[in-house]
Amino acid sequence: MEILINTSMLMPIAIISLLLLFAFSMFRVLREYERGVIFFLGRFEKVKGPGLIIVIPIIQQMVRVDLRTVVMDVPSQDVISRDNVSVRVNAVIYFRVIDPQKAIINVENFLQATSQLAQTTLRSVLGQHELDEMLANRDMLNTDIQAILDARTDGWGIKVSNVEIKHVDLNETMIRAIARQAEAERTRRAKIIHASGEMEASTKLVEAANNLAKEPNAILLRYLQTLTEIAGEKNSTILFPMPMELMKGIFNQGDKPELKNDQHSKKPNN
Repeated sequence: MEILINTSMLMPIAIISLLLLFAFSMFRVLREYERGVIFFLGRFEKVKGPGLIIVIPIIQQMVRVDLRTVVMDVPSQDVISRDNVSVRVNAVIYFRVIDPQKAIINVENFLQATSQLAQTTLRSVLGQHELDEMLANRDMLNTDIQAILDARTDGWGIKVSNVEIKHVDLNETMIRAIARQAEAERTRRAKIIHASGEMEASTKLVEAANNLAKEPNAILLRYLQTLTEIAGEKNSTILFPMPMELMKGIFNQGDKPELKNDQHSKKPNN
């Protein structure tokens, strides 16, 4: 009799425990950044959350979806640029789920799908550009990749907010070739700058020569200024040009007595 009484008391306790367990399992708590996609007997019903929600066990199922921005690292991809240069490029993408229903129903695993799509898009977009554009126009490439990913993931309920190319790795041969190209470019610019300076200097010298030609005494003043600058260097020997007008005057003065003597010597013969 005691065994039958104990068994009859355990049955209600077990039923009550099951009911309590069933009741507690109905309540779910979703955080502010979470949403619950509810399926009723396998068919989509609604999206619930955040806060306290009720999910009836067995006949209802819930799939949690995180709405926060996901930072995904795109593995390094081997890319051949339009000018046939082989490089390895990796990037990072920022995206988030904006439609939980599409993210769960339209694609099996939206994280893996977005990662694979980012890798293929990175290779296809960078393959259409030359190496110089990859190195110099990263902002433009980031915008192009982001626009393509955002358009293709729209049907999955995903918004791609940003794409950043992190590294463009080159082999040693290409690095040396780029270094030689940069050195040649700097040499070309230096020659152009030097030639431009020579052109400007020649123009100024012509203007200065024209100004000095207008006033004969100006060149003599320039000679005196040059002598003053040379004397400040404490040189033992100073060489300076003399005006041809001054030399002509000296030569003319030396020739005049000889002409007079010739004239006097010719008179007795006449």
